[in-house]
Amino acid sequence: MNFQIITIFPEMLDSYFNEGMIRRAIGKKIIKIKAHNLRDWTSDKHRSVDDSPYGGGAGMVMKAEPIFKALKALEVRSKKSEVRKEKTRLRQGFGGRGRKIILLSAKGKKWTQAMARKYAKLDEVIFICGRYEGVDERVTNFIDEEISIGDYVLTGGELGAAVIIDSITRLLPGVLGNAESAVAESHSTEGVLEYPQYTRPEVLTINKKHYKVPAVLLSGDHVKIKKWREDRRTS
Repeated sequence: MNFQIITIFPEMLDSYFNEGMIRRAIGKKIIKIKAHNLRDWTSDKHRSVDDSPYGGGAGMVMKAEPIFKALKALEVRSKKSEVRKEKTRLRQGFGGRGRKIILLSAKGKKWTQAMARKYAKLDEVIFICGRYEGVDERVTNFIDEEISIGDYVLTGGELGAAVIIDSITRLLPGVLGNAESAVAESHSTEGVLEYPQYTRPEVLTINKKHYKVPAVLLSGDHVKIKKWREDRRTS
């Protein structure tokens, strides 16, 4: 699966993507992540990606034209790649799954686990990371979805892109060490959270106070343990 990120800070997420699960998924060639510098699609000597808003107001707004040019360039690259993939698919007997273009925005649709599962079936996701006071509204004519990761405002869309990439990647086959980890976890069923978890030591002593693991989890009675867990899953 390919993730493409359009941003004015293409190196901002390198440290996160070069660690842990994401790094392993890249190493196994389950995913590819490429950040593109939006300034590469500007035409003036200052490589400007923003301008003052029509009608006045605070701050600057990201221009539509460089974003459109970036999307067009990535579309051409994707089509060339898709031709190669399609030949492979035809030999293997299955069809293409498509791609989505996301604009990260505080006023977008809130990202959920259900959406992560839907997007995990795609071949490619392209992210447009806004900055400043936002993005020229005309950009929404060239996207598939406007997405928010929560009811708060960030300085840019890069962290949102990382959150979404993480939530999709862990659902892809071969990424998690145990595939069952993604089945009974929080939000695997909408509105349902995972039961409490415990590990060694059996008794944790801090400041002379003892914190014990619930006895049922030490009983070896799998029926009782299952019921205990089901009773403590919250919704």
